[in-house]
Amino acid sequence: MFYSNGNYEAFIRPRKPQGVDGKSAYLIGGGIASLTAAGFLIRDGQMDGKRITIYEASDICGGCLDGIDDPKEGFLFRGERCMEDHYECLWDLMRSIPSLDVKGASVLEDYYQINKDYPNYSLCRTTHKRGQPFPTDGKMLLTPKSQDELMKLFYTHRRELYDKRFDEFVGEEFFKSNFWQYWLSVFAIGPWHGALEMKLYMQRFPQHFGGLHDLSTIKFTRLNQYDSLILPLVKWLEQQGVTIVYDTKVTNVVFDITPQRKVARRIEWIQGGKRGGRDVTANDFVLITNGSAVENSAWGDHHTPPKWNRDIQEGSIWAMWRNIAAQDPAFGKPDKFCTHTDKSSYVSACIRTLDDKIPPYIEKICRRETSSHEGKPITGGLVTVRDSNWVFSWNVERNPHFRNHPKGQLMIHAYGQHSLDRPGNYVKKALKDCTGEEIAREWLYHLGVPDDQINQLAAKSVIVHPCMMPYITAFFLPRADGDRPKVIPEGAVNFGFLGQLAETHPRDVIFTVEYSARTAMEAVYTLLDIERGVPEPWCSLYDVRVLLNTGIVMRDGEKLKKLPAWMEALIRHYTGVEDFEKTEIGELLRDYGWIGELPEGELTVAIHKNPPRVTQTVL
Repeated sequence: MFYSNGNYEAFIRPRKPQGVDGKSAYLIGGGIASLTAAGFLIRDGQMDGKRITIYEASDICGGCLDGIDDPKEGFLFRGERCMEDHYECLWDLMRSIPSLDVKGASVLEDYYQINKDYPNYSLCRTTHKRGQPFPTDGKMLLTPKSQDELMKLFYTHRRELYDKRFDEFVGEEFFKSNFWQYWLSVFAIGPWHGALEMKLYMQRFPQHFGGLHDLSTIKFTRLNQYDSLILPLVKWLEQQGVTIVYDTKVTNVVFDITPQRKVARRIEWIQGGKRGGRDVTANDFVLITNGSAVENSAWGDHHTPPKWNRDIQEGSIWAMWRNIAAQDPAFGKPDKFCTHTDKSSYVSACIRTLDDKIPPYIEKICRRETSSHEGKPITGGLVTVRDSNWVFSWNVERNPHFRNHPKGQLMIHAYGQHSLDRPGNYVKKALKDCTGEEIAREWLYHLGVPDDQINQLAAKSVIVHPCMMPYITAFFLPRADGDRPKVIPEGAVNFGFLGQLAETHPRDVIFTVEYSARTAMEAVYTLLDIERGVPEPWCSLYDVRVLLNTGIVMRDGEKLKKLPAWMEALIRHYTGVEDFEKTEIGELLRDYGWIGELPEGELTVAIHKNPPRVTQTVL
């Protein structure tokens, strides 16, 4: 397996790997990692789909990417994944999967079209004082000290950040900035999470810094992510002959291990309440999703709070990983991630309006009408309530959010970064202890609904299903090298690890759909020795234009008073030009707003007009 970029590798159809017709593949877990792995096995590995089996513990595939119309409870989804242009591995596969919603289009083309027709952006990113827009003017309000702290973290070597918390590297000034309010709600990285993850996120997504205040660099699927991503992929896999076995809790994978090689030889499970398993040969592939962000998820309802289930029982994916890890140190340390639920849990809320009484309060905040049923953005991403004790954020999804979503109802995703201990501002209870109706009261309070109407609207005009997720940010916890197994461990003959808790390219980041797809692509390409490059993570970290734009955004557009003397001297030395502003470097700095003035009518790349943002790309 090797990394590549550019078009030379992007459009290659690899030749059929030697011996693939005699191989079978067994994939543990039915989330996006296993599903994309099956897709790469078929499309690029040219494996017969009939030789691929996926084992899933529940009765539906999708993992984190969910969205169901429950016959009893109605529409349910636990959250959403923000997405972007540069999901290189995910879009590589999705260009080959037919859309279920746009005739003749792929899933990628469907995604492209909805975001082209109705680009996402927010007109009110944060509120306070019960639904009042918080005046930010798009500024980050990072003090010079906070800017320095972030830059130091940005450039610190990853080895220095092992097992360190993020709040060890920044002070109180940083946590008062607008930048932190935006960042916290979008990426869900808390002060107690790993400094390494914060560093990696900053290096992976500097292209999004300029969009944090209006979410205009983020994209969403047409419908919920089960209907838009998972279901088309599942149907395509089934058409290729893939077998998906539900109600199968894999409890262990047994290995033969020597100093030279490691071979998976048996998969053990509980299926339909009965123990069983199957032997595998060195010629078979076993791909393992180890750990899960949504394991032990528990739904409450409008009148019942969710249970906080932190017990790791037999049949749990975490218990499986423990059994696997006990066989070899190269298989990781699951307890680094699954035993700190006080730092990895939060409550998500699935909210559905039932009539026309609440939408006017939403419209006042988002400054858009809510009755459109064409997939237009409404809030355009999360609205974060700055003075919420829960750090409550909510988003009205594209409408419709489900294929059979009735007109006149809105689907809202909400969550509280502080779900476990802080009482609400209106409901004096921790979010984890609240019923759906109590969460509705707190949300309506922050929407600006008058006190004398809150209880009535919460009882009659909305349905809320809270969901407790004990491990939703487990992969953000402080960690060190070796805590996660490599996608293909040293000496592995016929197996690999997939998903958010496998170790892949050091520049990619967890809690993204792309990360799961990348582990899948790398595992398949390595085991089958596919003669095509795996696209490396988008290299914005090394693009001077992106870094210049990020820097000026962090400085809120403040120009350099004077170029550092060493830089001026260096430029003069290498160019022989006295006035460095007449060089290409000077032009680049001016175009990105660091120095000088542009001619009338021209825009710096970093300046944003009223959304949708209009920027000028300088090449």
